Amino acid sequence: MSHELIKLQEPKLREKSRLAFTVNGESHELLFDGYKTLLEVLREDLNLTGTKHGCELGECGACAVLLDGELVLSCLVAGVECGGRAVETIEGMQNGAELHPLQDCFADHGAAQCGYCTPGFLLAAKELLDKKPHATRPEIMEALSGQLCRCTGYLQIFDAVEDAARRMRGEAASMPLLGKVV
Repeated sequence: MSHELIKLQEPKLREKSRLAFTVNGESHELLFDGYKTLLEVLREDLNLTGTKHGCELGECGACAVLLDGELVLSCLVAGVECGGRAVETIEGMQNGAELHPLQDCFADHGAAQCGYCTPGFLLAAKELLDKKPHATRPEIMEALSGQLCRCTGYLQIFDAVEDAARRMRGEAASMPLLGKVV
């Protein structure tokens, strides 16, 4: 009986869906396979590969993007749910050749090692600082708790976000102590 159910649903999975939405400030209209997640639409149909394919279970945060300004895990969002909405990916964070302060601070603090998790961390931090420019260390830790990193140990990431918050508020930035033992 389960095979019959799969056969009945199979044609719908193969149907194409039309999607009109905004990605990184640019309007897009595309036809894509209706079963695709937002992650797959971004990577496969729009060639925006900064959003990473991680666990596909919503546990690692590598696929995080901003959907209407809210952090979502794009592996858990159906592409068809994004019609008329605004998506921001890591490719949309910088302004022309100028990096976002978070990107600068991640580089300055050595907060990105292999870099696989970095786009998700940056977008999670951006959402936090857009809403709460004076976020405390515990608030930063909570906001980034859905992002997993296997390389950095997180301290450099938290330092980078605190430093970026200061820069974004126009305050003096701290100089990272490169090579410090933690």
